[in-house]
Amino acid sequence: MPMQAPQSRLLGSLNATATASPSPGLAANHTGPWCLQVPIPDGLFLSLGLVSLVENLLVVVAIAKNRNLHSPMYCFICCLALSDLLVSVSSVLETAVLLLLVVQQLDDVIDVLICSSMVSSLCFLGAIAVDRYISIFYALRYHSIVTLPRARCVVLAVWGASVTSSSLFVAYYNHTAVLLCLIILFLAMLALMAVLYVRMFTRACQHAQGIARLHKGQRPSHQGSGLKGAATLTILLGIFFFCWGPFFLHLALIVLCPRHPTCSCVFKNFNLFLTLIICNSIVDPLIYAFRSQELRRTLKEVLLCSW
Repeated sequence: MPMQAPQSRLLGSLNATATASPSPGLAANHTGPWCLQVPIPDGLFLSLGLVSLVENLLVVVAIAKNRNLHSPMYCFICCLALSDLLVSVSSVLETAVLLLLVVQQLDDVIDVLICSSMVSSLCFLGAIAVDRYISIFYALRYHSIVTLPRARCVVLAVWGASVTSSSLFVAYYNHTAVLLCLIILFLAMLALMAVLYVRMFTRACQHAQGIARLHKGQRPSHQGSGLKGAATLTILLGIFFFCWGPFFLHLALIVLCPRHPTCSCVFKNFNLFLTLIICNSIVDPLIYAFRSQELRRTLKEVLLCSW
């Protein structure tokens, strides 16, 4: 995390390459003027973590409070918010623990919490994409395909797999296979989301074209809706790639070129990459939750304490 004190074992091993200097020549090379390092103050990191924590906690409470939101779609959104909340909690907890220099007592617990929350967050982003895909392409059968019991089974499977895999990652954190598994998970979720959302966008354009044929004077409206859909798709996938991509690029470079001077420049910004993941936890509710009018209304009731 962003402090200079010793890090927890798992993240410390990932960040160790940033400070390693295999030889004096390389040390001189990777500290040249072209090697940019963005410092992240502890206060900023803690502030972002607390904002994400409060924001996602409000989403979880609002969905739990309103029975109208107890549907499979909101079940996945609630679990995404819970995963993002755990990302924030574990990050803030680790920062506080490390600042107090009591790492040893909570080392493995924090590592498992961080890793499992990241893995589950990625998985629930994929689950939301699948849910939306089924709701569009199998609209008439959606409620028979995506039932609440099935959604709960998916949720339990994701959390179980996340905790189990994270425990293994922490136990074997020095093995290259751990990094490869995390990289493959990210690429799989990125490919899944890209394919599904592009297909949904294509179907929406086809639907708009069909409406335009029935109302020939509506052509400008169709073009406007197409541009709006393309912008939404670009923002959704762009934010996901921008916030998660650098962290997994860091992991990939550890596997491919751990001692190359150019890769060393990337390693120096490890704390920035973790901060971007926290920023993604802040943005996720804006994309997936707060666009719902029902959820916004419930959120107002929660904030006004009208239980």
